[in-house]
Amino acid sequence: MSAPVSVNVNESASGTHVLALIALPDATLDALRRGYTLHYHPDGWDAALSAEVDPATLRAVVTNGSTGLSAAQMAALPALEIVSAFGAGYENVDVAAATRRGIVVTHAPGANAATVADHAIGLLLALARGYAPLTDAVRAGRWQASRAERPTLTGARLGLLGMGRIGRLIAARAQGFDMTLGYHARRPHADAPGRYYAELTELAADSDFLVIACNGGAATRHLVNGEVLHALGPNGYVVNVSRGSVLDTQALIDALAHAAIAGAGLDVIEDEPEVPAALLDHPGVLITPHIAGRSPASLIAQRDALLASLSQHFARAPIEFAVRTA
Repeated sequence: MSAPVSVNVNESASGTHVLALIALPDATLDALRRGYTLHYHPDGWDAALSAEVDPATLRAVVTNGSTGLSAAQMAALPALEIVSAFGAGYENVDVAAATRRGIVVTHAPGANAATVADHAIGLLLALARGYAPLTDAVRAGRWQASRAERPTLTGARLGLLGMGRIGRLIAARAQGFDMTLGYHARRPHADAPGRYYAELTELAADSDFLVIACNGGAATRHLVNGEVLHALGPNGYVVNVSRGSVLDTQALIDALAHAAIAGAGLDVIEDEPEVPAALLDHPGVLITPHIAGRSPASLIAQRDALLASLSQHFARAPIEFAVRTA
């Protein structure tokens, strides 16, 4: 665990105290410290925070979609004006509570979309071609025994749950493999590639690979459940580069245990970083530690969006990346 650190730099910066509740890249930290009085608590909100930082001085909070900021936490910060999510997601930020208080919520839409799409395709290839288990087999001296045929992406059927920025980029990459595309979203998009499915189970039944690329939050919790996984079938693979909450972990474990699906590629999981042993030990499961959106380019874009949002807010200028509420 990283030790919380409070840094008092640039006290002349309009007395603007910023609380960061997530781990941030060094370059982002340096930039924040140059412009603001930064209080860095990378392991999130804890009981010690109010003892180390005067809540009444904090005008901005930096968080992300996973860590979020609740209504109760906002209520403990009487001077709070802006909550900035480092990344595209903000599902655990209580936007309604912020709106009632007049607190601005910002994020970085699209900043890591290309990197996430690349990661999704990588998981698809690795699952289909069996990179991890085949490497293990060769290391164990089972060269000939491991040379069975493997499925490929070319000509396969790809189902996308979500047709936002990331879904569209995954679709564009999949077209390079001549994959047949289908998607499920809240509504059909006239300009989207592939066939729209109003029912997720029907999409799963018509897919060899199902990629989860939708928003997280209460509306999509356990959207991919046992019924969807069984519809995907014993030769199908599921990949999640969205939020762990969208895929029912116990349903996934059950489906794998009964060979109802062939395998899974997970960059996110419920209750991360805790991972059930049943997933860690399964040869058909690949797990990466929530890094699909992390690349040098994406982190720079997220930093720039964060700094722009803070600067625009405190200058009372229009905020480009503000979350729009109805």
